[in-house]
Amino acid sequence: MSSPPRESEPSSSGGERSAGYRAVFAVAEFRAVFAAHAMSTLGVVVAEIALSVLVYRITGSPLMSALTFAFGLLPYALGGTLLSSVADRFPARRVLVVCDLVCAVCAAAMVVPDMPVALLLVLRCVTAAVAPIFQGTRASTLGDILGEGDLFVLGRSVVRIVGQTGQLAGFGAGGLLLTVASPRAVLVWAVATFLGSAVLLRFGTRRRPARAATGGALIGSSLAGMRLLLGDRRIRSLLLLCWAPPTFVVVPEALLTPYASALGLAPAGLGLLMCGMPIGAILSETLAGSLLGPRGRARLTRPVAVLAMLPAIGYAFEPSLGWALACQVLTGCGIAYTLGLDQWFVAAVPEELRGRAMTLMTAGLMTAQGLGMAVAGGIAEFVPVHQVIAGGGVLGTVCVAAVLRSARDRPFSARAPRRGA
Repeated sequence: MSSPPRESEPSSSGGERSAGYRAVFAVAEFRAVFAAHAMSTLGVVVAEIALSVLVYRITGSPLMSALTFAFGLLPYALGGTLLSSVADRFPARRVLVVCDLVCAVCAAAMVVPDMPVALLLVLRCVTAAVAPIFQGTRASTLGDILGEGDLFVLGRSVVRIVGQTGQLAGFGAGGLLLTVASPRAVLVWAVATFLGSAVLLRFGTRRRPARAATGGALIGSSLAGMRLLLGDRRIRSLLLLCWAPPTFVVVPEALLTPYASALGLAPAGLGLLMCGMPIGAILSETLAGSLLGPRGRARLTRPVAVLAMLPAIGYAFEPSLGWALACQVLTGCGIAYTLGLDQWFVAAVPEELRGRAMTLMTAGLMTAQGLGMAVAGGIAEFVPVHQVIAGGGVLGTVCVAAVLRSARDRPFSARAPRRGA
């Protein structure tokens, strides 16, 4: 396998020049991780759509169909807290391959004719429970593949871009496949993507030893690692900064369907609005990663985290389709704040806790978004939708500013002291 190229070099002005995405793709192992991620992302999205359609056809219940998506978020907290030590106590490649195989087996079981809906939802929960372990392990192993500097940040950026692009492509591919095949046949295609990802990771990445020889029970080790991470003020501040903005950013997305209905938009208009945030996220990640160096991205982290909240306030004026789409795109652009945050986080977390830290970060992120969506939906039962979205923008600005203020006096450039797990 090729070794990571040099991450950055001084510019003539004395600053740092970004290594660029080309340098990231020059690393053979990362190319394998990238291809596997693209493949499994498509599998996850297509499986979600196919399962929701399958459940709806069996039950005729919109609630049961919606639960297939909800059960894709709720188990994140369980897997991310009780099973996070898996990412550190076993070799990373083995964990990634096994997680892909578990998802493949669950998707294959969903194909079985006459499978009860309850079991279908249980299988959905299993795949969701292993998701934070997979994502946390993959994020931590990027540090081994790319180093802990600018290449790691750009590698994480590529993973997020693939995730956003995969959502757009997956929804389109899933809808297209369902027009020519049954939901169970589409699930077979999802099984193939998980197996393909497992093969790429098994033969495209190096075997590395476990990050930490943690003893004792799996759950006890996971909880002990979580206490260490949350007990460190610096790491806790970074986790809050990771979780707080997405909690409020998802409010407009969660309420776009009733908002589009209030505007009298056709389904095409709703679909366009749904694409707004992913498009903004892809554009901002790509531009920030390509045009800015590490210092420039770090300087933008705090202001962009706050600015991401502001477009939602524009919904107070009940914007038309064009203006609402602009708000969604600008909100998506706020994801660029994570480029600087990633570098601070990997510098602050001890290496032996990195897998658990990344798993906890991922689980908290998904849980926060799920809670944000649920609370926004509950409030919208009693308050006009546009006011809920605007109120989320105001509250989000206040909360994110408070998180930043609490972290203001804590520098994030130095590595935290090493501690045992």
